[in-house]
Amino acid sequence: MTVNAQRPSSAAEAADLLTARLTALEPPPPDEPWRAHSLAEGATGTALLHIERARAGHGSWPLAHTWVTAAAGSAVSAADNTGLFLGLPAVAFLLDAAAGESGRYRDARATLDRHLADLAHRRVRTAMDRIRSGRPAIFHEYDTFFGLTGIGACLLRTDPGGSALEQVLRYLIALTRPLLISGQRVPGWWVSHDPRRRPHPAGHANVGAAHGITGPLMLLGQAARHGIAVDGQYEAIAAICSWLDTWRQDNGAGPWWPEHLTLEALRTGRPDHPGPGRPGWCYGTPGIARAGQIAAIALAEPARQRAYEDAFHQCLSDPAQTVRLTGAGLCHGWAGVYQSAWRTAQDATTTELATRLPSLAEILLRHAISGTRRVPGFLDGDAGTALALTTAARNAAPISGWDACLLIT
Repeated sequence: MTVNAQRPSSAAEAADLLTARLTALEPPPPDEPWRAHSLAEGATGTALLHIERARAGHGSWPLAHTWVTAAAGSAVSAADNTGLFLGLPAVAFLLDAAAGESGRYRDARATLDRHLADLAHRRVRTAMDRIRSGRPAIFHEYDTFFGLTGIGACLLRTDPGGSALEQVLRYLIALTRPLLISGQRVPGWWVSHDPRRRPHPAGHANVGAAHGITGPLMLLGQAARHGIAVDGQYEAIAAICSWLDTWRQDNGAGPWWPEHLTLEALRTGRPDHPGPGRPGWCYGTPGIARAGQIAAIALAEPARQRAYEDAFHQCLSDPAQTVRLTGAGLCHGWAGVYQSAWRTAQDATTTELATRLPSLAEILLRHAISGTRRVPGFLDGDAGTALALTTAARNAAPISGWDACLLIT
């Protein structure tokens, strides 16, 4: 790998620089499995970068294999507190990304896939029991990071025709049925805690892609686009879209959605905060707009699709929103915005977002190489940033499909 010793002047050079920094790190030892099996912060996330580069011909398979071994070489937990970003589902996703046409790690993938199906069935049974009881959910039950939405995203790649994904989709449909909380009708994904997971007697409904209903919306829509649908799936997609329509706001610079809603907001019909928050993948308009676009494509509603694409474009044109983005990471930084915009542009009805990609790449480049504190992780660190820079440098879809863990593809 050749790395420019001067300040990187292109996305490709910046990706090389960040990769070189990560290559200099030692993988976590086998006796630290939670560091190894973390897609968010550990070896699993870093391995995704080396896999993408190796599959694209810009990296080495021996290096990628070293990190895959660090991620998958020790006993992997399939406990109920694991999810797409930690434990068995994370490692299963990683090995699927590595497989390629050669079918690498075939035996290990087969073993993990069996356990992943068992985990999904078990988690769905528990979640459906909770729904039947009328109690509110928690993030861990359904969200993208640790819940059934993330597990479903992995199954959509590893076993799209299997019964495990079918059951996850049926659960997400059930999740859209309203609940009664304190005598008030609330969305079925209402949780019994605040957005920081602290206990809260009234709870809230979350809107974001990471922990809110737009994560399930993306999975339901992506599955439909792949020809995978169960009874009630399109109705559930339409119901979520209708709910998002109800809570769509406009501050004169374009539409936005509240990050979350409390019982008081439901009573008054007004969000708890007066304007849009940080426009990241995890909570802001970029993730919500991509979810809405995917849903609209699944429903064959071109007017709705164009409205969500316009929302994304207007968000990027609003300095009051973009100034809130101060980091380079995937979760709530410019890497996540760029990757979401790139995927959205490929499906868009106009070229507006595509024409913005070069300037977004320049902004991502500036943030990627600024500052002195380096974080090695995937979700908020250099590995995820380098992957988004690689997309910008190649202007092509990731070969490994690594961004499927964000549900944007």
